[in-house]
Amino acid sequence: MSAHLGRRLRKGATSGAVMAAAVAALAASQAPEMIPPPADNAGGDRAIGAGDTAPPSGDGSATGDSPYYTVLPPLNTPNKPGTSTNLPVITGPAEAGIPASVLSAYKRAEQSIRSTDPGCNLPWQLLAGIGKVESGQARGGKVDANGTTLKPILGPVLNGVGFANISDTDRGAYDGDSTHDRAVGPMQFIPSTWATWGQDANSDGKRDPNNIYDAAQAAGLYLCANDRNLALKADLDRAILSYNRSREYLNTVTSWFEYYKRGTHQVPDGTGVFPVDRSDDRGRGNRPTPPFSPFPTSPDPKPSDSGAPKPKPTRPGEPSKVTPPPTKPTTPTKPPVTPPTKPPTVPPAVRVDRLTTVSTGQLTATTESVFAKAPTVAALDASGAPVAGVTVRFEITGTTDARFSGGATTVTVTSGSAGIAAAPALRAGEKTGAFTVRAVVVGNSAKAAEFTATVTERQADVLARVAGDPLSATTGTAFTQPVQAKATLKGAVAAGVLVEAKVVVSTTATEESTEGPYFKNAAGDTVRTLVLKTDANGLIALPELLAGDKAGEYVLILTARGGVSTEIKLTVTAPAATPTPTPTSDPSPSGTGSPEASPSPSA
Repeated sequence: MSAHLGRRLRKGATSGAVMAAAVAALAASQAPEMIPPPADNAGGDRAIGAGDTAPPSGDGSATGDSPYYTVLPPLNTPNKPGTSTNLPVITGPAEAGIPASVLSAYKRAEQSIRSTDPGCNLPWQLLAGIGKVESGQARGGKVDANGTTLKPILGPVLNGVGFANISDTDRGAYDGDSTHDRAVGPMQFIPSTWATWGQDANSDGKRDPNNIYDAAQAAGLYLCANDRNLALKADLDRAILSYNRSREYLNTVTSWFEYYKRGTHQVPDGTGVFPVDRSDDRGRGNRPTPPFSPFPTSPDPKPSDSGAPKPKPTRPGEPSKVTPPPTKPTTPTKPPVTPPTKPPTVPPAVRVDRLTTVSTGQLTATTESVFAKAPTVAALDASGAPVAGVTVRFEITGTTDARFSGGATTVTVTSGSAGIAAAPALRAGEKTGAFTVRAVVVGNSAKAAEFTATVTERQADVLARVAGDPLSATTGTAFTQPVQAKATLKGAVAAGVLVEAKVVVSTTATEESTEGPYFKNAAGDTVRTLVLKTDANGLIALPELLAGDKAGEYVLILTARGGVSTEIKLTVTAPAATPTPTPTSDPSPSGTGSPEASPSPSA
């Protein structure tokens, strides 16, 4: 028998008795870390024999109890005495080589799940052990550049003949069979299990069981279900048995897991070691016929002297008397009871099929105000039912200074009983324009929803000067009258509205004046255009306005965002001329003002 089995292990082809012999043969062939099954199989995780029917996958099996064929690794394991476990990427035993894309998928799944579920302690080598047993590492790494197998990997038809009887659940979408299900892909998920656990780990918009990245991520999440800590041997065994409930399967996967933990190396895609007689290469999944019977037969045994009393010779005419041997009552054997397997608890993030937006219409707000609506999504499963307890992350992207409450650009929210998750209040900044709010399920990056948000400037529909005398000043001085204006929108105070103040030469001019009245900016420079913002009361107060050095008529135009404006006339006059004094002659002693006019003394 060992010569026939060689180094291959077939699941689903033997009874318990023959399986024990097979395991013994494998142990004799020195397969690494081969774990013998317990004699009493107390755990109830028996191998599925030729006449058994596997429980449906809904009870916890990911693969539907599909068969597996795998060549166990040789005795010279990667870390034999005197060698390093840090193998170069192209050296080491052939069985320790894992195709590049397949190895990358396992390691990426470990990294992703450790970030979302660190308590699981998922090792990538466990995924490698399962991938080896289920598909020979995706048929030796025969995948394309995106990690999708070059042709679908299909297990046998699960029609109850030697395997589980699982009626079609996917209308043949994944396995091409609309009557019964078949395990699909490098990690051999049955379609109904994939519908729950399938992932889009390579972000191509599809959950494809034939893609090694998608399948490895899904397998990792499945193994971590029910809050398992795979660093604990008991939880590790439960995880493997939940994948395929067979003690033989547990032993084989554990063997490969330990083997890969001792060392492995990367090989090019398509060059991995792959068994040539796998069931998925045997014509649509038909099982090879076992060359031996699980129950050996022999000719009818010959009578033998068992020690029972023999009948005494009788005389002619006398009835013969035969004393029957005493029979020992037999104790009826109770059939083994297989305890029901608790279905894995599916994490809420895994159950989500999509996020759908709940907020209707665009999210809009004016500068420095709160958006009237908050980005809101609903987490739904594949049937459209809400999923509670899902962690949703809202992220603000784009060139904007809008922020959530507290000034954050990223927040996380947990969905309620109706699957609803609403972001906290969103406040616009000073920048106008559009930006995006993206909602994703933490631990399931493929499930996303996006909102477009727009920030516009605050506006006014009325802008009027607040009382005051006509503005006039002489050259070289400043206007002494205060200049104030008030903005309103639909009769309400319009706070935060930008107002432009510009000095022009006439009401029809569009360009600022090059002379006449002016302002001083913070640097002390002469400017004739300013932009101000209305306060909480909708008011603006202009700074000091200087008359300049050229007399004339000018106009101060105030224009608010929204297009409304008001005009204020500016008059600059020259200072009044100072009168020139008229010169006079000295008065004479006589008061006549002229000596000639004085009378002579004789007169």
